[in-house]
Amino acid sequence: MKKFFIFLLILLLILGGVGFWGYQKLTSFVHTPVNVTQDQLLTIERGTTGSKLAALLEQENILEHADLLPWLLKLQPQLNKVKAGTYSLTGVKTLQDLLDMINSGKEAQFSVKFIEGKTFKEWRKNLENAPHLKQTLQGKTDKEIMALLDIPAVAKAVYEWNNMEGWLYPDTYNYTPNSTDLELLKRSTSRLQKALDKAWSERDENLPLTDPYQMLILASIVEKETGIAAERPQVASVFINRLKANMKLQTDPTVIYGMGESYTGNIRKKDLETITPYNTYMIDGLPPTPIAMVSEGALQAVAHPAKTDFYYFVADGSGGHKFTRNLNEHNKAVQEYLRWYRSQQKGAN
Repeated sequence: MKKFFIFLLILLLILGGVGFWGYQKLTSFVHTPVNVTQDQLLTIERGTTGSKLAALLEQENILEHADLLPWLLKLQPQLNKVKAGTYSLTGVKTLQDLLDMINSGKEAQFSVKFIEGKTFKEWRKNLENAPHLKQTLQGKTDKEIMALLDIPAVAKAVYEWNNMEGWLYPDTYNYTPNSTDLELLKRSTSRLQKALDKAWSERDENLPLTDPYQMLILASIVEKETGIAAERPQVASVFINRLKANMKLQTDPTVIYGMGESYTGNIRKKDLETITPYNTYMIDGLPPTPIAMVSEGALQAVAHPAKTDFYYFVADGSGGHKFTRNLNEHNKAVQEYLRWYRSQQKGAN
């Protein structure tokens, strides 16, 4: 009997030693370095178990031997709250770092920037080049995309002209991997609609605009005419005054837009005299659609234009514009600009 107890004691000591060794091995396993590359992503599917995670890490060559991982997760269940998603492994150095990441639920974030004053054609290129964004719109026409975005009925001209200009809100949009380009555009359209509704509902009285879409059209022209935020209300006032006086808008950006691919950097006299739906030197009133994406600042400038008696403006050589009340003043301002321009050209040569 004594020998049995001695044997049992030795066995318990051995088992205790093995258990302690196993515990130490598991707890140290969490500090195992992982093999990841810069900007590497790891996608965890819903329902991933400890054994599936181990297999995934070996498959992705992140861990050479991950057989202890299921045991580690049972020993430390706080590490086994893995959330489905796609994670960036940037900065992950150990298995502990990796488990903390996929337990946090903080998926990788990417972004695409949409700039005011650009066209939908340019925005589509940004979308197509956005990393890890699922492309579902390639090959679709603007008209097909508009149908998917549910552009409001107030913009009937959008459908008549198959034109998406103006209906997306310029900003930097963050997204997680495998988000779709359509989802992102829907977010942008929704924001633009809210900004337009707000501007229209709070607009000044007696604006010569019949609906929100006309406000959007004019805001796109203001957007293209000046890059200086403080000037927008004055630029808007010029066009509002012209519309009230039944004067042609005579704005170069609309001519350029109407020229399309034939525009090479210069507007010639014959371009100003060529009739297109967007040549505001030839047509009365507004062009049929916006000519670019608009900022909220441009919308607000049209909703609340400065109270001026200006009907003209021209570049002043410093990045801004000089505003004038009549053609005589305008011609003088043009001559001042031309003298400045020639002096700059002469100094450069």
